[in-house]
Formats: sequence, C-alpha cells, structure tokens
Amino acid sequence: MGRTKTNSGGGGTSQSPSTSDSSTSTAVAETRIKDLLKELYGLIHQIQDERAQGEHNLTNISKTHERMQQEQKITPYYKNKLKGLYKTAMQDAELEAELLRKALDKITEVKSIRETRRLDSDRPKPIMRRGVLMSMLQQNAQTLPLWVSKPGEKPPPLCGAMPADNNYVAKPGDKVAARVKSDDEENWILAEVVSFSQSSNKYDVDDIDADEGKERHTLSKRRIVPLPIWKANPETDPDALFTKDTLVLALYPQTTCFYRALIHDPPRKPQDDYSVLFEDTSYPDGYSPPLLVAQRYVICCKEDKKK
Repeated sequence: MGRTKTNSGGGGTSQSPSTSDSSTSTAVAETRIKDLLKELYGLIHQIQDERAQGEHNLTNISKTHERMQQEQKITPYYKNKLKGLYKTAMQDAELEAELLRKALDKITEVKSIRETRRLDSDRPKPIMRRGVLMSMLQQNAQTLPLWVSKPGEKPPPLCGAMPADNNYVAKPGDKVAARVKSDDEENWILAEVVSFSQSSNKYDVDDIDADEGKERHTLSKRRIVPLPIWKANPETDPDALFTKDTLVLALYPQTTCFYRALIHDPPRKPQDDYSVLFEDTSYPDGYSPPLLVAQRYVICCKEDKKK
C-alpha cells in the first residue's frame, strides 16, 4: 500500500509534503519579489523627483554666478546666497545617493532570491548554446552592481581588484575562477560553486561551459578565486582597480577560460572595461593587441611576471 493521502471528501490525490513545501517556498519568494519591485518602483520615482529638484538648484547656482560676472563684483549678498545654494545642492546629492543605494540593495535582493530559487530547483541544469552562454556572461558583467562609496569610506573586499578576506567562503551559485587539471595540464576556468566543506576545506564546483551538462570538480580552497561582486568606480575609488602593467588573470573574450595578461589601461569611467594584453607567443613581443575585458572577469594573478 502506498502512503498517498486522499482528501476526506473523496477528491483527488493531495500533494506530498516536499511538493507542498516547495510550492509554499515558491509562493513566498514570488510575494517577496513583488514587494521588492513595488518598493523599487517607489524609490525610482523618488530618485527622479530628487534629481529634478537638484537640477533646479544647480540652475540657480549657475544663474547666480552669471549675475556676479555681469556685475563684476562679489557682494555679501551673493556670498550668502551661494553658500546656501551650495549647501542645499550637497544635501540634494547626498539624499539622491542614499536613495540610489537603497534601490541597488533592492535589485541585489531580487537577484539573490531568483538565484536561490534556481539552485533549489530540482530541474536539471540546461545546456546552453555557445552564443546564449556568452550573452549571459556579458549581461552578468554589465549588471554587476557599482560600489558607491560614502565620503571617507573604503571599498570592501571583492570590489574591483580588492581581494576577498582570507576566511571568505563563496556561496552556492557564486561564479569563481577555478584551477582544474585536464589532459595533464592545468587551466583556470569559469565555474559555479555547488558547495563548500569546512572539514576538508574544499569546494565542489561545476564547469559553467560543460558540453554534456554538469562537469563537477572537487578543489581545494587555494585553487578557487572568487570573482568581484561589485564594480569599482574609477572616479571615486581608483585604488580599487588594477593599475597599468599589473599581471592578472582575465577571461579571454568569447571563452570561459582565464589567461595571464597585463593591464594595458584600467577603466576611466564606471561603465568602462579594462584594456588588457594577453600573453601570446604568436606575437613578436609575446602579447596580444589590447582586448577589452569587464571588471567582473579580471582577477589577481600571484605568479611572477613573464620574463
């Protein structure tokens, strides 16, 4: 006899506990996402209103400077007026920045909930076509949150070139660079964390580009490098970026493998990529022409620079 329960009214078969729990969990997640999106919608409107107010105040500052130039003198009236206008402008900018941080937090939480649902799903991992996979990697790089520092605040670990703390453990679903053996040689590949064992100090990771579904590797912690979880802003946190001629590991365009490269030019604006020179013996000087690689896929290389 099976253990399936039937409804007392003689209706259809009820769901198993695991199915019911899964449905409840999905419903809770969907409700939370809807709430977060509503909050995000409200924040976006607040940001737009605050920006409009800020632009109005900046226009007043510009007009005041024009009047001063026309009169060719700085009176106590203009000094006090400008002081008040600049103070208000600073307050407007700080409020807008705080609203933007809150909006980014909401977006991060939505992405986290969706990633958790994907990992908890019993459905097998789909095999992506090469073009779809490359588009997904590019999108992940473009949507990586930009770290917005407050005055005097230092960027955190895993912001741009900032390394992870020694005791940091990547979470399931996180993307990492993994050093794996294949055909008697070692390569750095892009992988996804499945789990971490505290007792063995080893990760289980899946090759993100396995041809036949999941290709799992069990690797020690020293063979794993977490990828950045924030982009560094070159305009406010240039120290959180790799500098010119730094040796790094970078994801070669249109592949899922990391190779040694030199920084040719770091990003100059928040949306910019690194320009890197990959080691390549087919070129006379041993390096490829400059290629663009997103911050998301440029990590520290502890090996010595090529002689």
